[in-house]
Amino acid sequence: MNPPPACPPPLDRATNWLRCRLGRAVLLSYGAALLLPGPGLWLRRPHVVPPAGPGHLTLNTASLLLSLVLFSAGLQVPVRALGRVLRRPKAVLAGLTLHVVIPLLVVPFVAFLLRGTPDSDGGSGLLTAMILIVAMPVAAGATVWTAKGDGDQPTMVGLVLASTLLSPLTTPLLLTALAPLLSGGYARALADTGSSAHGGFALVTVVLPCAAGLLCALVLSPSLRDRLLRAVTPSALVGSLVLTYVNASGALGSFLARPRPLLFAAALAVAALVCLLSFVLGRAAARVLRLDAPVASSLTLACGMNNSSASAVLITASLPDKPHLLLPVLAYGLLQKTAAGRIVSRAAGRGSRAAPAGGHSPWVRNRCS
Repeated sequence: MNPPPACPPPLDRATNWLRCRLGRAVLLSYGAALLLPGPGLWLRRPHVVPPAGPGHLTLNTASLLLSLVLFSAGLQVPVRALGRVLRRPKAVLAGLTLHVVIPLLVVPFVAFLLRGTPDSDGGSGLLTAMILIVAMPVAAGATVWTAKGDGDQPTMVGLVLASTLLSPLTTPLLLTALAPLLSGGYARALADTGSSAHGGFALVTVVLPCAAGLLCALVLSPSLRDRLLRAVTPSALVGSLVLTYVNASGALGSFLARPRPLLFAAALAVAALVCLLSFVLGRAAARVLRLDAPVASSLTLACGMNNSSASAVLITASLPDKPHLLLPVLAYGLLQKTAAGRIVSRAAGRGSRAAPAGGHSPWVRNRCS
């Protein structure tokens, strides 16, 4: 007679409970930002520690939270599984190429459509936000959606890590290439933002935390890594929700102060178009390359899921006087998760029909029951 399975610790149960309800928790964060934006607006501002004195340190809450989330993502990487990606790098190389090519195709097309709108600057504000989204690396959360949809997890992990590590090069490259599509002050603002990204934002806020988590996963013993994971994972989940609240407070707070329904509708429409085109082009590329279904699913998700939290933090740090640019960023964040959910549900449905009874992918252990 087999002994009953051990009951997980309360913190692990709470973490799993929150992970399974993360979508609803994100919506609650948006609701809190809409009803009570004050604390979020306070957290958006840089804070000096200590408040006075020559040796003060300036802290940016949003950047710190983003670093925590990316450190957790790096720590959870299945390092041994990356060997398979190195032996068969076709999908990762294709994903990295698409990560640069898709923005160069999608953003000019959207800019052409916006030229016909009555907006005096040709939609440059919305385009600026979209450029800052598509220039970011693949979202670390894409690995969660891959696991839920029986996608190829090593391919997705490889895409997240490679796009993150290359972001100090690719982000300024895309910002510089797409800046001529903008007019007036937005072009100068994006150029300044590109200098900020090239000068250290992508390296310090994105690459180093992820690399530090990956290094810990490599050098720590399994027991120490598990103990660190039990402490970091719930903190990162809560941190991602606080980061969502902070970013949403900046966008919705300014929207409530000066309601602009047309801007909100335009932000939603443009974000939906860019998100749809990114997923469609990723899916088309996977078919052209004739990739296996799990690998194709991972490539499609990677093409449509950019790190919108990083773009929101970059907007907050570089363009603090333009909080309305966060509206399309928030819309894109919701839309890409909705689209990923549709892809995952279809892939899971195909997998359940194709798999033999009782069979399942070894990566599905992260799926919520």
